[in-house]
Amino acid sequence: MNHVDSIIHKAELQCKAHGARLTVKRKQVLAGLIQSKKALSAYELINFCKERYGEVIPAMSVYRILEFLKEENLVHKLNLANKYVVCAHISCDHAHATPQFLICQKCSKVKEISVKLATITELQQSVQEAGFKLTSPQLEMNCLCDDCLAQAA
Repeated sequence: MNHVDSIIHKAELQCKAHGARLTVKRKQVLAGLIQSKKALSAYELINFCKERYGEVIPAMSVYRILEFLKEENLVHKLNLANKYVVCAHISCDHAHATPQFLICQKCSKVKEISVKLATITELQQSVQEAGFKLTSPQLEMNCLCDDCLAQAA
């Protein structure tokens, strides 16, 4: 079983445990995100499925699939870019922490890291003191990856 199939199998088990089903088209969209080194838009996923599987999936269907995958904690939506990435912890059996996404502003590579609970608690407190309510603790940061930094040097 290759890397992509292994992750999809784990995702299937996770969905089954919640009474949900990972259909063929859902697997295809998820495979596109697993294989990508960067975040993808719904339209980039439509192109991936067309090129890879010969499937033309309508945009509304891809958005519904992405929403399903997000609800199952298999993918994350990057709000700043309006794109999606596969969850880095699909294959893990531990509880997931609050994700932080490091996004290379040059090549668009994305890395998911976890934020310590104490940091999120402190951030939430600062937000409340400023007179706001935090609706999502997910953090997205514009960065430069090591590869792009090395190319610039």
